[in-house]
Amino acid sequence: MEERRRAPRMRTLKAGRIVIHNGTQVYDCMVRNTSEGGALLRVPNTHQVPEEFLLYIDTDRIRRPVKVVWRTADQIGVCFTGAAEPIP
Repeated sequence: MEERRRAPRMRTLKAGRIVIHNGTQVYDCMVRNTSEGGALLRVPNTHQVPEEFLLYIDTDRIRRPVKVVWRTADQIGVCFTGAAEPIP
C-alpha cells in the first residue's frame, strides 16, 4: 500500500477538545497522532462532530482550525486549515 501523506505522522497521546458554535459545544477527544498537515482524533462518537471546528490541544496549550478529511464511528482524520494559536 502506497503512503499518501505529505508529512510523516508522529504518534501522540494528548488530551484535546473539539470546540464548535463559538464555544457553546465542546467534545473531549484524544489526539492519537499528528503531522505538519493534520491529526488523528479518537472520540466516543463522531456523529455530532461537524465538518469544520477548532481543535484545542490542551497539553500543548494551542488551538487550530481544522476540517474533517475522513471519519469512522470513533475516529476523525483532520487537516489543519490555519495556524496554531495559543489558548487564551
